[in-house]
Amino acid sequence: MTSELAGRAVLTWRVAELVDAWPETASARALVLEVPDWPGHRAGQHVDLRLTGPDGYTTERSYSLASPAERSQAGRRLQLVVQRVGDGEVSPYLTDVFDAGNLIEVRGPIGGWFVWSPREGGGAPVLLVAGGSGIVPLMSMIRERRFRHDRTPFRLVYSLRAQADELFADELNRPRTGDGGVETVVLRTREDSPRRPAGRITAADLAAWGWPADFAPRCFVCGPTGFVEEVARLLLALGHSPDNIKTERFGPSGS
Repeated sequence: MTSELAGRAVLTWRVAELVDAWPETASARALVLEVPDWPGHRAGQHVDLRLTGPDGYTTERSYSLASPAERSQAGRRLQLVVQRVGDGEVSPYLTDVFDAGNLIEVRGPIGGWFVWSPREGGGAPVLLVAGGSGIVPLMSMIRERRFRHDRTPFRLVYSLRAQADELFADELNRPRTGDGGVETVVLRTREDSPRRPAGRITAADLAAWGWPADFAPRCFVCGPTGFVEEVARLLLALGHSPDNIKTERFGPSGS
């Protein structure tokens, strides 16, 4: 099934096996799930995970996919990243207990709005703006671009608290290759970065490291609700069309 058809497939629960995992930061863990009969997904989509206790109690959480569409479609393997919430119900289990060979239920792919494909956008440049773990679905888009050898100009502005919180640091900091790579700027709110002193993202940051509004870039913004609302407001103030701004947000869920 093509990834386009997968976006319209009937959602069903599938049993997945954890086949690999590693720490991304001190509080975040990458998980690789083998999912039989996975229909494929589009870069930017997410899945639901469901846990069932010995007493039959179930709980669900949503997580964005970091894997590119075509690779997961061929290999049936999905990568996601779980950020541990100290008093959470699900994330401590997934980051500290869930071992290779363990099973979990997966439903998806979910979402057809916050997605990117080289076939869309008419070659317009892309601006990705991430807050914290909001980098995960944007990483799916970056990997999709690289996997398809696409040359759409990409710029990423990644805001996080401190250097130790950076997800996908090794991959994002690789030297740019012949396809131009992704121009990446990492900003920190609680410590200085090479680009500027510590502080929240501003219109000046987006003007300096994003694309001019005249270029009509496609903008994808993901992060906590407050961050996403502020970045969207700043982009509009800089003259970007609301039709070109797509947002995905998350808030406290007890995960």
